[in-house]
Amino acid sequence: MKIVIAPDSFKGSLSAFEAASAINRGIKKALPSAETLVVPVADGGEGTMDSLVAATNGRKVDVTVTGPLLDKVQASYGILGDQQTCVIEMASASGLCLIHPQQRNPLLTTSYGTGELIKKALDDGCRKFILAIGGSATNDGGIGMLQALGVKLLDSNRKPVGYGGAELSQIVAIDMEEFDSRISTCDFIIASDVQNPLIGRNGASHIFGPQKGATPEMITFLDHHLSIWADLVEKTTGTRLHDKPGAGAAGGIGGAFQAFFPSITKRGIDIVIEYTELERKLTGAQCVFTGEGQIDAQTASGKTPMGVAQIAKKHGIPVFALAGSIGGGIERLYPYGITSVHSIVNSPISLEEAIEKANELLAATAEQVIRTYTATLNS
Repeated sequence: MKIVIAPDSFKGSLSAFEAASAINRGIKKALPSAETLVVPVADGGEGTMDSLVAATNGRKVDVTVTGPLLDKVQASYGILGDQQTCVIEMASASGLCLIHPQQRNPLLTTSYGTGELIKKALDDGCRKFILAIGGSATNDGGIGMLQALGVKLLDSNRKPVGYGGAELSQIVAIDMEEFDSRISTCDFIIASDVQNPLIGRNGASHIFGPQKGATPEMITFLDHHLSIWADLVEKTTGTRLHDKPGAGAAGGIGGAFQAFFPSITKRGIDIVIEYTELERKLTGAQCVFTGEGQIDAQTASGKTPMGVAQIAKKHGIPVFALAGSIGGGIERLYPYGITSVHSIVNSPISLEEAIEKANELLAATAEQVIRTYTATLNS
């Protein structure tokens, strides 16, 4: 029996590779003769770079860059096996994970480090980019990234503004003269499922600002000044970001890519499925295991289990999804190809204990699922 194992990470406890290894161990305990194929995947957030680097026999490059609060942080990007394609996770340089919760403040945080990663990859000869923009700490409209790549954002005195969302209020002109000319020769694929516009009640500030530390007053301020920024961008580039789908992704950096870069946007899971050749690897499989930390109605918006299930469904292969916790609305997932959803928590335990024991709980659940499945085949 061939079984494909394609989970995402269980955030806070297991990487995608660790989760896949645990599932594999459980399956092998119940069915030692099984042919298992481990394909760790991601949906454009944390783990995307590792998944694509591993799938293509690429390599990682460590870089010291400017963090979201202007301190120096260790970040990295991936060079895929073709030696030309660069994968960048925005969170590595400009992510919430780099800031203590009490320090989160989108008036101060900058996307400058993400621009530094792009510049270093350009220096390394990369001309094709995959940008996974999930998990950002910023709401600066991408101005930090642009500043790192040579764009001068000027105040009323024709002086360059500083860094962070608060500086949006000072920008009156965009000087593109020193914008890195290599950008125009590149292709950028933005891995994002976010369809929110830049401004308004469904925009970057209102929807994503609170998780980045924005108070109601900050949200009003940022939304207003992102609107003025969008006016300047439209005047400079001809691209209207105000209500453009996806422009609000990652605090507006999605809009910056749309306006200033030769870019297209794709679902993160679709990019990973393509580069890992998951569909080809499903040939001859009798079932698929996937999963992530939380599975609920939001999973249907393009997260890993749904993306994996959609591919498997095309070939009539059942899909078992394992989760650290299960929320409401999972019935929405069944039409996409998920056969059943299983919580790995098998007794009343605390969140801390569940995280600590995630490896063994995941293996034990995979074992029970495959035992049940094989029993039905033999009955």
